[in-house]
Amino acid sequence: MSLTDHPRVYGTAALTVAFIAGIFVTLGFKDLYPELESRYERRKKRSRRGSIFFGPVSLEDREESSLTSDDRGNGIVDGVEGTIGNTPLIKIRSLSEATGCLILAKAEFLNGAGGSPKDRVALNMIQVAEEQGLLSPGRGDTIYEGTVGSTGISLAVLARARGYKAHICMPDDMAVEKSDLLHHLGATVERVPVAPITDPGHFVNLARTRAREHTAAADTPSRGFFADQFESLANYTAHMKTTGPEIYAQTDGGQLDAFVAGAGTGGTIAGVAKHLKEERGLSALRVVLADPQGSGLYNKVRHGVMYSATEREGTRRRQQVDTMVEGIGITRITENFEAGRGLVDDAVKVTDEQACRMARWLVEHDGIFVGSSSAVNCVAAVVTALKMPKDSRVVTILCDSGTRHLSKFWKHIAAMGLEDETQEQDEDLLAALGLENLQR
Repeated sequence: MSLTDHPRVYGTAALTVAFIAGIFVTLGFKDLYPELESRYERRKKRSRRGSIFFGPVSLEDREESSLTSDDRGNGIVDGVEGTIGNTPLIKIRSLSEATGCLILAKAEFLNGAGGSPKDRVALNMIQVAEEQGLLSPGRGDTIYEGTVGSTGISLAVLARARGYKAHICMPDDMAVEKSDLLHHLGATVERVPVAPITDPGHFVNLARTRAREHTAAADTPSRGFFADQFESLANYTAHMKTTGPEIYAQTDGGQLDAFVAGAGTGGTIAGVAKHLKEERGLSALRVVLADPQGSGLYNKVRHGVMYSATEREGTRRRQQVDTMVEGIGITRITENFEAGRGLVDDAVKVTDEQACRMARWLVEHDGIFVGSSSAVNCVAAVVTALKMPKDSRVVTILCDSGTRHLSKFWKHIAAMGLEDETQEQDEDLLAALGLENLQR
């Protein structure tokens, strides 16, 4: 055998050894797999009742889990739930410079499950339902919800993480990328015609019906759980327990003068207001509602009526209150908004055009790319700041990324010519928003 044959021999031998080793590894793994699977299932069941990150840990948990106390000290969290909360409070430089106040925004789009403040709500609703025995992992339970998008996305992610399915009902005039994302997350999605809340076909009512039908079905032991974000008090309490305390800590123990937020379910503004005003005693804090055109909450806060004395609340169709803003704005009072309504001091109405111009402004001047509700919040924060003494601190919410609003909101921004670099752009924020009369 010549020297030139050696590589071939060595190569053949190496392949043979690797093949045999692979057989032993595979056989060994097959013998081990049932025990690994059993341990995983036991661990998963315990984590539903109280995960390492959110609840008490038993000695057995510590022995079987790879997540040690040292890991937690290094910033490791248990599952996607651990990425929710503790979002940064960022200074929006351009808005601060334009108003002479410090405008700060809670970057809720950085929540790691569904990328919005609804992560907090969805997790709390699921945890409360588990405590009450309404949801049980491994039984085949399904979470049903009526939502315009963000809550459904958060629920879809957390449902999979905690051993459930998700079924989402939403209006058919919402941005299509939201329902596409829900499908990719494994949720069942029903896009339904727009209808008033008094109609059984309204997306919220339909979700409630679907959950009831699931639970009543005789061919399955599983249950349907209607999350009911609009009326469930687990919504506002999630913000009262987490968002409010975070804002208090991030503003040096409550050094802020105004909190500005929109309301869809009303959970964010109610929960934060209750924590800051009631639990922390910040009685001088101004809580301001940011409301898009067509919503009835502005008039409810400012004048005590939803529209006029001749109109019944909650009967208008969405087309009659035309707005492209998604996620905030409503024509009825929810239990969550009512919980904090007495703490809301004022309201600012924001037009679609102002929201579009603000969204584009934030990209151009701060590199912040957000959706329609965040833009409404920022317009209202500017209006609020201009009515307050110079150097006041105003905190608002950046809800979700603009990537969920491409086919509707950002498409309209492009149609307005605001993204056309050849068109001369207004470099004055107040002029762009039509707020020159509010200059100090």
